[in-house]
Amino acid sequence: MFTLLVKEIRSFLSSLIGYIAIGVFITGIGTFMWLVPTESAGSNVLDNGFANIDSLFILAPWVYLFLIPAITMRSFSEEKKTGTIELLLTRPLTEMQIVMAKYLAGVILVIVSLLPTLIYFYSIYQLGYPKGNIDTGGMWGSYIGLLFLGAGFVAVGTFASAVSENQVIAFIMALLLCFITYIGFEFVSSSGIFGKYDALVKGLGMNEHYLSMSRGVIDTRDVVYFFSMIALFNLLSKLVLQSRKW
Repeated sequence: MFTLLVKEIRSFLSSLIGYIAIGVFITGIGTFMWLVPTESAGSNVLDNGFANIDSLFILAPWVYLFLIPAITMRSFSEEKKTGTIELLLTRPLTEMQIVMAKYLAGVILVIVSLLPTLIYFYSIYQLGYPKGNIDTGGMWGSYIGLLFLGAGFVAVGTFASAVSENQVIAFIMALLLCFITYIGFEFVSSSGIFGKYDALVKGLGMNEHYLSMSRGVIDTRDVVYFFSMIALFNLLSKLVLQSRKW
Protein backbone atom coordinates (compact mmCIF):
# COMPACT_ATOMS: atom_id res chain seq x y z
CA MET A 1 0.00 0.00 0.00
CA PHE A 2 2.80 2.41 0.88
CA THR A 3 4.43 1.77 -2.50
CA LEU A 4 1.19 2.59 -4.29
CA LEU A 5 0.76 5.71 -2.16
CA VAL A 6 4.24 6.94 -3.08
CA LYS A 7 3.52 6.17 -6.74
CA GLU A 8 0.32 8.22 -6.63
CA ILE A 9 2.05 11.19 -4.99
CA ARG A 10 4.85 11.04 -7.52
CA SER A 11 2.37 10.89 -10.39
CA PHE A 12 0.75 14.07 -9.06
CA LEU A 13 4.01 15.92 -8.62
CA SER A 14 5.73 14.61 -11.75
CA SER A 15 2.99 16.11 -13.90
CA LEU A 16 1.59 19.61 -14.03
CA ILE A 17 -1.65 18.60 -12.30
CA GLY A 18 -0.33 18.84 -8.74
CA TYR A 19 1.49 22.12 -9.30
CA ILE A 20 -1.41 23.67 -11.19
CA ALA A 21 -3.81 22.63 -8.43
CA ILE A 22 -1.66 24.16 -5.70
CA GLY A 23 -0.93 27.25 -7.80
CA VAL A 24 -4.60 27.87 -8.62
CA PHE A 25 -5.57 27.44 -4.97
CA ILE A 26 -2.94 29.87 -3.66
CA THR A 27 -3.21 32.53 -6.35
CA GLY A 28 -7.00 32.35 -6.57
CA ILE A 29 -7.54 32.85 -2.86
CA GLY A 30 -4.71 35.37 -2.61
CA THR A 31 -6.23 37.45 -5.40
CA PHE A 32 -9.59 37.72 -3.67
CA MET A 33 -8.02 38.24 -0.25
CA TRP A 34 -5.65 41.04 -1.19
CA LEU A 35 -6.38 42.46 -4.66
CA VAL A 36 -10.04 42.30 -5.65
CA PRO A 37 -11.87 45.29 -4.11
CA THR A 38 -15.11 44.60 -2.28
CA GLU A 39 -17.69 47.33 -1.78
CA SER A 40 -19.04 45.81 1.41
CA ALA A 41 -15.60 45.02 2.86
CA GLY A 42 -16.31 41.33 2.56
CA SER A 43 -13.38 39.21 1.43
CA ASN A 44 -10.61 41.77 0.86
CA VAL A 45 -8.37 41.92 3.93
CA LEU A 46 -7.28 45.48 3.29
CA ASP A 47 -10.88 46.67 2.86
CA ASN A 48 -11.93 45.08 6.14
CA GLY A 49 -9.96 47.60 8.17
CA PHE A 50 -8.84 45.03 10.74
CA ALA A 51 -6.50 42.05 10.80
CA ASN A 52 -8.68 39.06 10.03
CA ILE A 53 -8.00 35.83 8.12
CA ASP A 54 -11.64 34.72 7.96
CA SER A 55 -11.82 35.49 4.24
CA LEU A 56 -9.38 32.62 3.60
CA PHE A 57 -11.73 30.13 5.22
CA ILE A 58 -14.76 31.58 3.45
CA LEU A 59 -13.17 31.35 -0.01
CA ALA A 60 -11.18 28.10 0.35
CA PRO A 61 -14.17 25.68 0.46
CA TRP A 62 -15.53 27.07 -2.81
CA VAL A 63 -12.16 26.80 -4.50
CA TYR A 64 -11.78 23.23 -3.21
CA LEU A 65 -15.29 22.47 -4.48
CA PHE A 66 -13.96 22.73 -8.05
CA LEU A 67 -10.30 21.98 -7.50
CA ILE A 68 -10.48 18.66 -5.65
CA PRO A 69 -12.79 16.98 -8.21
CA ALA A 70 -10.27 18.05 -10.87
CA ILE A 71 -7.51 16.35 -8.89
CA THR A 72 -9.36 13.14 -8.06
CA MET A 73 -11.08 12.59 -11.41
CA ARG A 74 -8.08 10.66 -12.71
CA SER A 75 -7.59 8.44 -9.64
CA PHE A 76 -9.40 5.39 -11.02
CA SER A 77 -10.71 6.71 -14.35
CA GLU A 78 -7.23 6.82 -15.86
CA GLU A 79 -6.47 3.32 -14.56
CA LYS A 80 -9.64 2.05 -16.26
CA LYS A 81 -8.94 3.91 -19.49
CA THR A 82 -5.40 2.56 -19.81
CA GLY A 83 -6.41 -0.93 -18.64
CA THR A 84 -3.99 -0.91 -15.70
CA ILE A 85 -6.83 -1.29 -13.19
CA GLU A 86 -6.98 -5.04 -13.88
CA LEU A 87 -3.24 -5.31 -13.28
CA LEU A 88 -3.59 -3.31 -10.08
CA LEU A 89 -6.32 -5.61 -8.80
CA THR A 90 -4.09 -8.65 -9.29
CA ARG A 91 -1.44 -7.22 -6.97
CA PRO A 92 -1.24 -8.50 -3.36
CA LEU A 93 -3.40 -5.63 -2.17
CA THR A 94 -6.98 -5.57 -0.96
CA GLU A 95 -9.50 -3.29 -2.61
CA MET A 96 -9.57 -1.12 0.52
CA GLN A 97 -5.78 -0.74 0.49
CA ILE A 98 -5.94 0.43 -3.13
CA VAL A 99 -8.71 2.89 -2.30
CA MET A 100 -6.84 4.20 0.76
CA ALA A 101 -3.62 4.68 -1.21
CA LYS A 102 -5.49 6.75 -3.82
CA TYR A 103 -7.39 8.62 -1.13
CA LEU A 104 -4.39 9.44 1.08
CA ALA A 105 -2.46 10.73 -1.93
CA GLY A 106 -5.25 13.23 -2.53
CA VAL A 107 -5.34 14.24 1.13
CA ILE A 108 -1.58 14.82 1.16
CA LEU A 109 -1.96 17.11 -1.84
CA VAL A 110 -4.64 19.04 0.06
CA ILE A 111 -2.26 19.43 3.02
CA VAL A 112 0.52 20.62 0.72
CA SER A 113 -1.83 23.20 -0.81
CA LEU A 114 -2.69 24.53 2.65
CA LEU A 115 0.88 24.99 3.86
CA PRO A 116 1.68 28.06 1.69
CA THR A 117 -1.42 29.84 3.07
CA LEU A 118 0.49 30.22 6.34
CA ILE A 119 2.16 33.14 4.54
CA TYR A 120 -1.22 34.90 4.59
CA PHE A 121 -1.52 34.24 8.32
CA TYR A 122 1.97 35.67 8.92
CA SER A 123 1.13 38.76 6.83
CA ILE A 124 -2.09 39.42 8.76
CA TYR A 125 -0.25 38.72 12.03
CA GLN A 126 2.19 41.50 11.13
CA LEU A 127 -0.60 43.88 10.06
CA GLY A 128 -2.42 43.59 13.38
CA TYR A 129 -2.41 46.49 15.82
CA PRO A 130 -0.79 45.75 18.08
CA LYS A 131 1.25 43.20 16.17
CA GLY A 132 -0.14 39.70 16.64
CA ASN A 133 -3.66 40.88 17.46
CA ILE A 134 -5.40 37.93 15.79
CA ASP A 135 -7.58 35.08 17.01
CA THR A 136 -4.98 32.30 16.76
CA GLY A 137 -7.24 29.67 18.36
CA GLY A 138 -10.02 30.31 15.90
CA MET A 139 -7.54 30.27 13.04
CA TRP A 140 -6.16 26.83 13.91
CA GLY A 141 -9.68 25.53 14.37
CA SER A 142 -10.55 26.82 10.91
CA TYR A 143 -7.46 25.15 9.44
CA ILE A 144 -8.43 21.83 11.03
CA GLY A 145 -11.98 22.23 9.74
CA LEU A 146 -10.73 23.06 6.25
CA LEU A 147 -8.48 20.01 6.31
CA PHE A 148 -11.41 17.77 7.27
CA LEU A 149 -13.55 19.40 4.59
CA GLY A 150 -10.88 18.84 1.94
CA ALA A 151 -10.45 15.24 3.09
CA GLY A 152 -14.21 14.73 2.73
CA PHE A 153 -14.16 16.16 -0.80
CA VAL A 154 -11.27 13.83 -1.70
CA ALA A 155 -13.30 10.80 -0.54
CA VAL A 156 -16.26 11.94 -2.65
CA GLY A 157 -14.03 12.58 -5.68
CA THR A 158 -12.30 9.20 -5.34
CA PHE A 159 -15.70 7.48 -5.33
CA ALA A 160 -16.82 9.38 -8.44
CA SER A 161 -13.61 8.37 -10.23
CA ALA A 162 -14.15 4.74 -9.25
CA VAL A 163 -17.65 4.79 -10.74
CA SER A 164 -16.84 6.30 -14.14
CA GLU A 165 -14.23 5.46 -16.75
CA ASN A 166 -14.51 8.95 -18.24
CA GLN A 167 -12.56 11.63 -16.40
CA VAL A 168 -14.93 14.43 -17.44
CA ILE A 169 -17.95 12.51 -16.16
CA ALA A 170 -16.02 11.70 -12.96
CA PHE A 171 -15.29 15.42 -12.51
CA ILE A 172 -18.92 16.47 -13.02
CA MET A 173 -20.19 13.71 -10.74
CA ALA A 174 -17.68 14.63 -8.02
CA LEU A 175 -18.55 18.32 -8.35
CA LEU A 176 -22.27 17.65 -7.93
CA LEU A 177 -21.76 15.25 -5.01
CA CYS A 178 -19.37 17.64 -3.27
CA PHE A 179 -21.86 20.49 -3.70
CA ILE A 180 -24.72 18.39 -2.31
CA THR A 181 -22.75 17.11 0.67
CA TYR A 182 -21.26 20.54 1.36
CA ILE A 183 -24.21 22.92 1.16
CA GLY A 184 -27.06 21.07 -0.58
CA PHE A 185 -28.63 19.88 2.68
CA GLU A 186 -28.54 23.46 3.94
CA PHE A 187 -30.60 24.63 0.96
CA VAL A 188 -33.10 21.83 1.51
CA SER A 189 -33.45 22.57 5.23
CA SER A 190 -33.99 26.29 4.56
CA SER A 191 -37.10 25.45 2.53
CA GLY A 192 -38.88 24.32 5.70
CA ILE A 193 -40.42 21.23 4.11
CA PHE A 194 -39.14 18.97 6.88
CA GLY A 195 -40.56 21.12 9.66
CA LYS A 196 -39.05 20.28 13.02
CA TYR A 197 -36.49 18.03 11.30
CA ASP A 198 -34.94 20.91 9.31
CA ALA A 199 -32.08 21.22 11.82
CA LEU A 200 -31.38 17.50 11.48
CA VAL A 201 -31.30 17.74 7.68
CA LYS A 202 -28.99 20.75 7.89
CA GLY A 203 -26.66 18.77 10.14
CA LEU A 204 -26.16 16.20 7.37
CA GLY A 205 -24.17 18.75 5.36
CA MET A 206 -20.44 19.31 5.71
CA ASN A 207 -20.78 23.09 5.92
CA GLU A 208 -22.60 22.95 9.26
CA HIS A 209 -19.74 20.99 10.84
CA TYR A 210 -17.06 23.02 9.06
CA LEU A 211 -18.51 26.26 10.45
CA SER A 212 -18.64 24.70 13.90
CA MET A 213 -14.91 23.90 13.75
CA SER A 214 -14.16 27.37 12.40
CA ARG A 215 -15.22 28.85 15.73
CA GLY A 216 -12.10 27.34 17.26
CA VAL A 217 -13.86 24.60 19.22
CA ILE A 218 -13.18 21.06 18.01
CA ASP A 219 -16.35 19.16 18.92
CA THR A 220 -16.10 15.36 18.82
CA ARG A 221 -19.46 15.27 17.01
CA ASP A 222 -17.96 17.22 14.11
CA VAL A 223 -14.90 14.96 14.01
CA VAL A 224 -17.06 11.82 14.07
CA TYR A 225 -19.23 13.26 11.29
CA PHE A 226 -16.28 13.87 8.96
CA PHE A 227 -14.71 10.49 9.68
CA SER A 228 -18.09 8.86 9.01
CA MET A 229 -18.47 10.66 5.67
CA ILE A 230 -14.95 9.74 4.65
CA ALA A 231 -15.43 6.10 5.68
CA LEU A 232 -18.77 5.91 3.82
CA PHE A 233 -17.43 7.11 0.47
CA ASN A 234 -14.23 5.07 0.75
CA LEU A 235 -16.35 2.01 1.47
CA LEU A 236 -18.49 2.77 -1.58
CA SER A 237 -15.30 3.04 -3.68
CA LYS A 238 -14.22 -0.35 -2.34
CA LEU A 239 -17.58 -1.89 -3.29
CA VAL A 240 -17.27 -0.48 -6.81
CA LEU A 241 -13.85 -2.10 -7.19
CA GLN A 242 -15.15 -5.39 -5.84
CA SER A 243 -18.00 -5.34 -8.37
CA ARG A 244 -15.47 -5.67 -11.20
CA LYS A 245 -14.72 -9.18 -10.00
CA TRP A 246 -18.33 -10.32 -10.11
